[in-house]
Amino acid sequence: MNLKKLIIILFIFIAIPFVSGLEPEQIISNSADWQDVYSTMLYSELTGKSSYFLVSSRHSTLLIGQLSKSQKNTWVISSEKNPYVVSYKPVLESKGFAVEEFEYSNVNLEMARKIENITNFIVLDDSYGYNAISVAPYAVLTDSYVLFADRKNINLISNFLNTRQVESLLIYGQVDREVKERLSVFSPETINNGDRFLDNQAIVDKYQEKHIEVYGEPKTQVILTNGEFIEQEILSGVEPVVFIGRANVPDQVREYIKNSDIEIGILIGNELIGSATFIRRQLGISVFVKFAQSARTPSGPISAVEDLDRFYLPRYILSLDLYRVRYNKMNNQVYVTYQNNVALSSYLKGTITLRYEGETQTVGDSEPVFIDKNEYKTIVYDIDPVSAEQIRAEVFTIYGESRKSLEYTLRETVDVETVNILDNSEIEIVNVRYDRRKGEFLIDIKNTGNVDVFVDLELVDILINDELRTFGPEEVSFIEKGEVETIMVEVEMAEEDFENNPKVRLTAYYGERERNLVNVISGEYDYSFTGFGYLTGRLIKDIGGSAVTFGPIIIILLLLILIIGMKKKCPDCNEINSLRSKKCKRCGREI
Repeated sequence: MNLKKLIIILFIFIAIPFVSGLEPEQIISNSADWQDVYSTMLYSELTGKSSYFLVSSRHSTLLIGQLSKSQKNTWVISSEKNPYVVSYKPVLESKGFAVEEFEYSNVNLEMARKIENITNFIVLDDSYGYNAISVAPYAVLTDSYVLFADRKNINLISNFLNTRQVESLLIYGQVDREVKERLSVFSPETINNGDRFLDNQAIVDKYQEKHIEVYGEPKTQVILTNGEFIEQEILSGVEPVVFIGRANVPDQVREYIKNSDIEIGILIGNELIGSATFIRRQLGISVFVKFAQSARTPSGPISAVEDLDRFYLPRYILSLDLYRVRYNKMNNQVYVTYQNNVALSSYLKGTITLRYEGETQTVGDSEPVFIDKNEYKTIVYDIDPVSAEQIRAEVFTIYGESRKSLEYTLRETVDVETVNILDNSEIEIVNVRYDRRKGEFLIDIKNTGNVDVFVDLELVDILINDELRTFGPEEVSFIEKGEVETIMVEVEMAEEDFENNPKVRLTAYYGERERNLVNVISGEYDYSFTGFGYLTGRLIKDIGGSAVTFGPIIIILLLLILIIGMKKKCPDCNEINSLRSKKCKRCGREI
């Protein structure tokens, strides 16, 4: 071996320890999972490193033009199962960067382990990605790491936290019951108002309190978004994030901004330009839109721009259509029927303006109305008699995922169909039970009218795991006249939920026609328990309580059965004989 080769080999062996212990100046996320991107970005902010993320395989080469040439030491945090680029390290090394690449199956937890001295934590469920965006600025400001926890991984999260000196723990938004139980030992603070806009405002308030404590004044500039994507500035912690809604600014958001110290809003992207324009015009704050960045590979004499790097989170898209509007001359009622196009329940609140022959009548909902997934819902309004042949309806309906999150809008102007409908259907809610084994309510409905009837049920505001929820059956039920039908509504409940719901509030929509359930009954009902496990337990309890009275009788009956059932076997022919037989009936031998 010549001297040149020996020097190269020695250099490699000397360099390996230094490369494996590389102190990063910039960190890149190489994953198609938003949780990995978020965790890597948050780690970078908490440790003072520059951070970047890939949004596609093609982006891996474009990103190199954005990396700082003065910061050579680079970490790549790659998803073990879902990276955009397999072995991204050689690509960066070919451009002169010193690179160490880590592959993890659980980036969120592994990045937490890398921050040795952190003592503040925020826990949330990654089913709700917008919650992670909401807490990000507060996490950076307070040096808190965000952990994703659910019933599947809570053991890992709990074990990790037990290795740390936890000074503060915040549970944000709705989490699984098991998560609350396991983390209760850390005496956590909780933010969960059952509404993402109210939760967001609560965390912004905490951000402002901390900002005043550190800097002596509140932050007057905020980021306006809806929590649907990760972007560099959102995770910087420089400003809090305020959710504003997609097409409609919910009432509680308007009031919050109006009564706050906010003077300037930075809108990231232009998808929410309608909501941002409303905020600027109606609430009086300045709004600036950040929608592009300088091109990473400029060409030509004019400086080009390109879209912002944004990593989109899974989004729940609601979709509501106006099915039809009818005016019933028989009872002077307007029937407005909506169709929910997706497998997600929502709430709606409509205003309907009727115009005819120069006259106007306006009706609407005083409270949001629940509409279940893939369902038709008819809402009935009483109006003054109308004799006009042609009626037009202007429908403006806001809707959203909860009563206070009505951020979508539906606007339509349609002709009103005039009908003469007499609905003679009548029903009675006879009995309500809960099946512990199957985890469902059983509601017995009797058709007390003279016609067949269609029925749709709602269990309204059931308090499950500290969250008010509304439940309904999978489909509308058909009940023949005089018959009783049991309608099943799946609701998983634990013991504490039964204590929180001693009664249930039921609303039944019914009518002679499936898409015109124009009658409503509602009320609170007691419920009993059923199900094999429950009934068996009750039987054992009842037998135990009556053992003194019936014990001797049971013993005598068992002895009689035993005696009657006993047989004699002949030793010669093996014939089975009655216990009372003295001789074998087959061979005649005495037995």
